[in-house]
Formats: sequence, C-alpha cells, structure tokens
Amino acid sequence: MSEPDPVPLSTGRARALVARRGAEPVAWSVGGVPLLWTADAAWWGRTAPVLFPVVGWSQGGHVRVDGIRRPMPVHGFAPAAEFRVVGRATDRVRLELTDGAETRDVYPFGFRLTVDWRLRPDRLAVVLTVANPGDRPLPYAVGLHPGFRWPLAGAPRAGHRVRFERPERAEVPVIAPGGLFSARRRPVPIDAEGVLALDDALFAGDALCFLDTASRRVRFENGRGQAILVDQPDFPHVALWSRPGAPFLSVESWTGHGDPEGFAGELAERPSIRLLAPGARVHHRARWLWEEGSGP
Repeated sequence: MSEPDPVPLSTGRARALVARRGAEPVAWSVGGVPLLWTADAAWWGRTAPVLFPVVGWSQGGHVRVDGIRRPMPVHGFAPAAEFRVVGRATDRVRLELTDGAETRDVYPFGFRLTVDWRLRPDRLAVVLTVANPGDRPLPYAVGLHPGFRWPLAGAPRAGHRVRFERPERAEVPVIAPGGLFSARRRPVPIDAEGVLALDDALFAGDALCFLDTASRRVRFENGRGQAILVDQPDFPHVALWSRPGAPFLSVESWTGHGDPEGFAGELAERPSIRLLAPGARVHHRARWLWEEGSGP
C-alpha cells in the first residue's frame, strides 16, 4: 500500500512538502533554491523526521518501563509512524500522533504529539506540542532531524561551516558501539568564536553532539554569504551529522540524547529525559531561516 501524498505548502517564493510519515518535511525551497536534501537510501533514507519519545540510541535497543524491557528504535517510533492531518491551510499543516495498541506495547503511556509546520517566505517553522492525558508522569524527549543540502545553493562543498551564536566547548562525547554516549571526549576544531569548518573527516567517528549548548542559534553557511539559520529556543542540544561524502548535513535539535554506556535504569531515569505531569502539555519551537546574501 502506497503512502499518502505529502501535504503541499506555499507562500510567496517558498514551497514545501510535508509527509504524514514522521510528520516530515520532504522538500523546502525558497525562490527555486532547494534547501532540504532529497532522501537517498544509499546514504540515509529520510529527509527531516520528527523524533519521539526518545532521541538517540537506547541500551541494547530497549528501554525499561515498570521493570520491563521494551524494544525502542533509535530516535523512537515517531519517525516511522503515520501521523493524522488534523488541520491545514495553504501555508501550514497540523499533524497529530496519539497512543494506541502498537505504541503501548513499547511505551505504555497515554500521549498526544502535535506537530505544527508553518511556511513563511524565508523560513519553515515548527511547534512540537507534547500533551499528557494520562494519570502518571510522561517521560519523553523530542527532536528534529533535518538534512540540509551540502553543498548548499550550488556553492563549492569546501568552505562550508557551522557558526554557533556563542562560543562552545571544543569537544564532544565519543559515541561508543551501539550509539551510546561514552564518558570520553574527543576534540573538535571549533574556534574561539564558535565557528566550525566542515569537512568529511569530522564525521568519520559518528555525530558531533554538543550537549547543553550556550547557543540557541546555529548557522549553516556556504561561504558565499548564504546560510540556513537554525533557531531552536526550546532545544538545549545540537547534533551535527553526516557521512563522509554524503550530500547533506543534519543540524539536529534535541531535548534529550542517547543512553550512556552501561545505563540500566528506567526510562524516566535516563539522562536528559523530561517528565511531563498528568494533564500538562508543553511546546517546543524551532525555525529554519534561509538567509540569502546575508554575508558571513
């Protein structure tokens, strides 16, 4: 059975397509310039899925809830889930995912995850809303996983860089086998102003995960004065991920991250997991802005 067609969005010079699977934008362009990469299973079969109820890898591919080990895919089940379209207009769409028999087998909680995408002439904005209709705290993490084109807007691949709005630590956790976070750190060549020059060697050892960043804005620049600004006021972690030679760079926004090596606790005890009170809801906002000719 084929998947439903993506929902088209348009306003001014901007165009986007949002798929129901993973509440995922599969295309975004401004003035005919494509900014999201086209998924290619040879590199990575997705474009920009929403992550929930965990971010990153879980120990042994499982989480523990009420003392029971339950299978949990990397980045949770939302990337593979079929969301319902519950509202739409020319420039926006609202998608929703709620608990059911399949989710309760692996994540025995009531929840409602609403994803609001809104297209503007120079940006694509999103609000992720997590609601807890249940009677006990809801452990969760959410994330965004966009793959932007690298090279961007036809610039040479060399010369691209990522610029954090504030200085950041010039080291990141070493990712251990199984995608787990080790206590070891590896250096990254980020300078005192928060600028990281991009090259394929950076990603030979997996993603660069900047945890608890000072920055809430990260700019992916192509060296020609053009950039995508990732503005993520409600996400404390940034991950940069690609594969050597791949035609994309993921600038990921996370509220949580993967298990540390040796973690054997309950999901609610996972480092950086959040607990949402019964009856409560919370919003996580982000936006991607296309800066055309903005200068370095």
